[in-house]
Amino acid sequence: MILLDRKLINMKNIIEQKIKAEFSPEILEVIDESDLHAGHSGWREGGNTHFKVRIKASVLDGKSPVAKHQAIMKLLKHEFSTTLHALSIDLIK
Repeated sequence: MILLDRKLINMKNIIEQKIKAEFSPEILEVIDESDLHAGHSGWREGGNTHFKVRIKASVLDGKSPVAKHQAIMKLLKHEFSTTLHALSIDLIK
């Protein structure tokens, strides 16, 4: 968790809540990988910068892998403008 504008932010929870609300996934795993990127570009003390999402959501069925990634990235646009730096997405079949 990090302090941003005097608020404690837990990016993992925000990502989970937004994805659940938008896509109602059957499977969702959000993994904070920030510690693996310490010292790299975009990393900040306290983490909340680098995440992996593993998702299976039938609402995304029929879309290409690129379209699925775009939908998730678009959903998290605001988070990228604050503390989120990188997101890896694994699409579960």
